[in-house]
Amino acid sequence: MASFARSASRSLRAASRRAPSALATSAPKASYSLFAKAAATKVAHTAPAFGARGVKTLDFAGTKEVVYERSDWPLAKLQDYFKNDTLALIGYGSQGHGQGLNARDNGLNVIVGVREGGESWKQAIEDGWVPFQTLFPIEEAIKRGTIIMNLLSDAAQSQTWPTIAPLITKGKTLYFSHGFSVVFKDDTHVVPPKDVDVILVAPKGSGRTVRTLFKEGRGINSSIAVWQDVSGHAKEKAIALGVAVGSGYMYETTFEKEVYSDLYGERGVLMGGIQGMFLAQYQVLRKNGHTPSEAFNETVEEATQSLYPLIGAKGMDYMYNACSTTARRGALDWAPIFEKANLPVFEALYKSVKDGTETRKSLEYNGRATYREDLQKELDEINNQEIWRAGKVVRSLRPDYKPESE
Repeated sequence: MASFARSASRSLRAASRRAPSALATSAPKASYSLFAKAAATKVAHTAPAFGARGVKTLDFAGTKEVVYERSDWPLAKLQDYFKNDTLALIGYGSQGHGQGLNARDNGLNVIVGVREGGESWKQAIEDGWVPFQTLFPIEEAIKRGTIIMNLLSDAAQSQTWPTIAPLITKGKTLYFSHGFSVVFKDDTHVVPPKDVDVILVAPKGSGRTVRTLFKEGRGINSSIAVWQDVSGHAKEKAIALGVAVGSGYMYETTFEKEVYSDLYGERGVLMGGIQGMFLAQYQVLRKNGHTPSEAFNETVEEATQSLYPLIGAKGMDYMYNACSTTARRGALDWAPIFEKANLPVFEALYKSVKDGTETRKSLEYNGRATYREDLQKELDEINNQEIWRAGKVVRSLRPDYKPESE
């Protein structure tokens, strides 16, 4: 099935594997600016030749929305806008790593605040942040910063807020990449001071992707939002920071809508739903006598390596047209059945997100002292499922397989 789809997606997969070598992080600040300029030049030369780039109103399936693009903030303008600011990036997990390095490469004054001597401190040093010059304990970084980028985990934001809050003084800007802590304040107890701008830039992907797309000269899409505008320039600041941390384009939302859609999406088709669907299909194939390799190939390999890239590049109808007539007919017949069966599940999921149930579960679980050990047990269970053990062997057969990626 879908042999044409496999052939058509080969070039897409090859292109996605091409990435430039990592930027040396020990270079002086000027080199980061040169790198960002090179990335911007690459984007300018590869941008599609339709319409003017920059802020615009687009029609999304009948709904008009304003889209903000990186081209509205050339590097010189961006650096001038933040020339008197120090971006204090608190936390150095996935988003902290990606956003911090991108903003630094764009020539902005960035410092990192993490627990001294911990794993994040060591990782930051490896990435070129210098202790007590650009790398500080959390409280010191907040004191030095004018824009406080709180990129700690949701649970850590709640736990550290009593210590952090008094340091976010009048005139500073409080920045988030997730609406979680502020929206669910009754559970997190995160209530921003009344005399600071509170903004959000939420990249639609992992921090590693934020970094990779920036290095490729592209840029991730992000949502922006304003919770509190004291200066009168909070929205403009959010857009500029979106560009600074590596966004290619941005669309406007609210803190509430960002966190509702984010929690809902990752529990649904992005992560939770796809694992459940993959596992259910695989198990039925195995119960009916299919081998592990065949069950995995028909469930996961063909989806991720052939069909899903076509959906991402051209849309669902294009993917259907790239398949055999038999596959197309079956997909069209069964799609409404899956929609009807799943709709109640998704409705229940959205309700659980909106009423805070998912938030309370996350805070309780992620706030445990044994969090990392408990998480690893659950991840090990998934890793040891037959479907994913079979997948390791299937992946080893790919022409581009690299053993160290396992």
